[in-house]
Amino acid sequence: MEPTTAEQYRRFASREARGSSPLYEQLASGVADDPDLIALLSGLPPAKRQPNLLFAAARYVAGTPAGYQEFRRSVLDHRDAVVATMLARRTQTNEAARCAGLYPLLASLPQPLALLEVGASAGLCLLPDRYGYDYDGRLAGDVDSPLRLRCHTEGESPFADPLGEVTVAWRAGIDLNPLDVTDPDDVRWLRTLVWPGQDDRLRRLDTALDVARRDPPRIVRGDLNALVGEVAAQAPEHATLVVYHTAVLYYVPDDGRATFVEQVQRLAGHWIAQEDPGVLPGVDAQLRERPPTDVLTYALALDGRPVAFSAMHGGWLRWLPA
Repeated sequence: MEPTTAEQYRRFASREARGSSPLYEQLASGVADDPDLIALLSGLPPAKRQPNLLFAAARYVAGTPAGYQEFRRSVLDHRDAVVATMLARRTQTNEAARCAGLYPLLASLPQPLALLEVGASAGLCLLPDRYGYDYDGRLAGDVDSPLRLRCHTEGESPFADPLGEVTVAWRAGIDLNPLDVTDPDDVRWLRTLVWPGQDDRLRRLDTALDVARRDPPRIVRGDLNALVGEVAAQAPEHATLVVYHTAVLYYVPDDGRATFVEQVQRLAGHWIAQEDPGVLPGVDAQLRERPPTDVLTYALALDGRPVAFSAMHGGWLRWLPA
């Protein structure tokens, strides 16, 4: 049974915002018990009721509030503008730090690679070869990159150490509404999606945007299920195709997820998923240990086999026993 809107906001407060954003924890808890805002959200399509979308839209329209009462007033006073923003925009958080989870898996595959990311947003996670990485003092990737992603690891990695080089021969993304790293309004929306108080994430985003602007990746507008086969067929034959996604399938209905998994498993290549385990039943069933229950944790899987748990916004990996 799908959670109610109030339950969705309570879950966001306790599992996602707690310990990460005191303001968003306060806002989500307040909305869950606010009949007026629940009524406003109930008038929107289910996919448009997400906490991240509401909070970002309110900040985009009226700035960051000091607390719940100011937030409530700003939403109700600017109801039409907030709703219009929620209907026009999507939660397209483009967190480059998630590449630290992807990089060891990518480095383990035959090079060069043809990267195809679904739900690519502005394409910042299409550039894993252009970032540097620090895994508890072990460096990898482009050590001269202006963006170095630090990642704490636990457990024994199933991949080679030191990590090999990732060489990308071709890259493309698919997104319902691609964001343009050279468009000031799209950049403003991306920056608004970063949670209040997370200044490190904001600096990381700005640096990743600078890297992307030098040679923006190609992103095709459309539905992942409608386009994944067509775009994958454009990859050069000499490169290893890798279809991947991070925190995307949560927004796809159950039947759409099943269709996507069936499609990607038929492709002649590899598949990397970094998602809430609950949206990948085949992966979830293979987990020998459960993720933490007090914080949202992703399962990182290669070709349908879970290999690690990862942080929602990057920063740590816990390798799973082989």
